[in-house]
Amino acid sequence: MKALFIEHDHTSPPGPIGDAFAKRGFEIDERVVVPGERYYSPNVDFDFPPLDAYDVIVPMGSPWGAWDDNTIGTWLLPELEYLQEADRRGIPVFGICFGGQLLARAHGGTVGRAPTCEIGWSTLHTDDPDLVDAGPWFQFHYDRWTLPPGATEIARTSRASQAFTLRRNLALQFHPELTAHELQLWLDCDGYALVEKDGQNPDVLMAHTRAIEAEAAQRADALVEAFLEQVARA
Repeated sequence: MKALFIEHDHTSPPGPIGDAFAKRGFEIDERVVVPGERYYSPNVDFDFPPLDAYDVIVPMGSPWGAWDDNTIGTWLLPELEYLQEADRRGIPVFGICFGGQLLARAHGGTVGRAPTCEIGWSTLHTDDPDLVDAGPWFQFHYDRWTLPPGATEIARTSRASQAFTLRRNLALQFHPELTAHELQLWLDCDGYALVEKDGQNPDVLMAHTRAIEAEAAQRADALVEAFLEQVARA
């Protein structure tokens, strides 16, 4: 079995989500769309690999908006088409943050700016804790989706929808892959200013992340297990 991790920028390693798939026998193939030197100009050429090589697709987060065709440019619409084709073929997709927003847009929902951002560890209201538990889960987003037709919303906060299923697709607004290492990558790429602008202390956010990192990894592992049992095999 083989899982494709689409890492839209250089600061989005698979973390415990990759570990969870590997633990269950998946070979992990990581593809970075926008290299580090193009972080501030992400309109790059990228060829998505053939879908028939994979059993699961994992589109990950991104510092750009899933609605922002002008900034992203050449690879955004092809990725939407790629996810639509995966759905037609019945290939399960596990979408994280930007990846979840892509699933919403690809299947007839919308994505746009939210009135306020969500940054930090938060608890969700969930209808199906056996699939997506209440957390806490890490948030770092400025956008939100509307549900595509036929989707079942699983979880939400008072600010945004947080998870939905649609056929063999699971869309997540939060970041189950987040580790202290990944958070540091984000902080080093404009994140300090963004966290401080939200009225938070980045050092305290990092300390919180380190304190619950092991617990969060266990939660991520359980989430992948539930996805494979309840969504991918549906």
